[in-house]
Amino acid sequence: MIPFAGYDMPVQYRAGVMQEHLHTRAAAGLFDVSHMGQVRLSGPSWEAVAGAFETLVPMDVKGLADGRQRYGFFTSDAGGIEDDLMFARAGDDLMVVVNAACKAADIAHMRAGLPGEISVDALSDRALVALQGPRAQAVMAGLDARAAQMRFMDVAELEPGGLAVVASRSGYTGEDGYEISVPAAEAERLARLLLEHEDVMPVGLGARDSLRLEAGLCLYGHDIDATTDPVSAALTWAIQKVRRRGGDRAGGFPGADVIFERMDQGDGPRRVGLQPEGRAPMREGVQIFDSAEGGDPVGHVTSGGFGPTVGAPVAMGYVPHALSAPGTGLWGEVRGKRLPVNVTALPFVPANFKR
Repeated sequence: MIPFAGYDMPVQYRAGVMQEHLHTRAAAGLFDVSHMGQVRLSGPSWEAVAGAFETLVPMDVKGLADGRQRYGFFTSDAGGIEDDLMFARAGDDLMVVVNAACKAADIAHMRAGLPGEISVDALSDRALVALQGPRAQAVMAGLDARAAQMRFMDVAELEPGGLAVVASRSGYTGEDGYEISVPAAEAERLARLLLEHEDVMPVGLGARDSLRLEAGLCLYGHDIDATTDPVSAALTWAIQKVRRRGGDRAGGFPGADVIFERMDQGDGPRRVGLQPEGRAPMREGVQIFDSAEGGDPVGHVTSGGFGPTVGAPVAMGYVPHALSAPGTGLWGEVRGKRLPVNVTALPFVPANFKR
């Protein structure tokens, strides 16, 4: 157990990080992610709520169908990413899940930035667990058959074991699975119910990090932060056409002009996958060079470690646009020695979502 964002969190359980990681890829892992912030936005109508939220994010919120979820992020006036998040439509309400370390700031940001007619309610009485892996559907469907009908990014009310929960078919591992919001008083009961299944193993922060790294997913405060714009972070796919320059609802969010200019220019640093050639991991902070000797660093690693599924070290980081093509050979400096590393496409492990 370690302190994390104001909570005591498990790094690993009895099986250890390696086995927890591999079990999630092969069967199903259960993660306690109750430290994440769950927030409900409500107002006089869906149009009012969605329109207000679009002033804070560059995503198409108004076009979100009921029972569907999207990935998004808050932007700053400077075009930086203040936090990344998930948001889902629940009738006329918007359900938002934000990162634990940014939770207080994000709630304050929404309360300050949204009009008075929009209520911002922090759901501190709810827990959140994630069931991830190729056996997740079978486990959930055994408790509520409706879970099998959900597609990637669907959100639905389910009743596993008679417990009233709200589940989204999504996660942070690259695998199929569900993130399940449950009343905090019932969280232990739900966890024990899921862990009764022979395919389910409890998984801690260690494997959660290696799984998301293999999946090429950003960790806020490491791969992205307020100094990172969506173009450099390779996250422009999350900005729908309707909110881009020339779209019906283009702009209107913080930093729009800065972000549009970066999109037009197409240069600057890029977040890429990095595959060290040897067995030595290249971890966060490792400097990247374009030559084996001499010269200044051209980039840096933001996340790195051993990829149990890949069977080799994997990393993500930033390099100049001109050096961002897969196959580009670079060098990372580890303990004073420059070792070869190659730019590679993300993710390292293909996504296994149910489309």
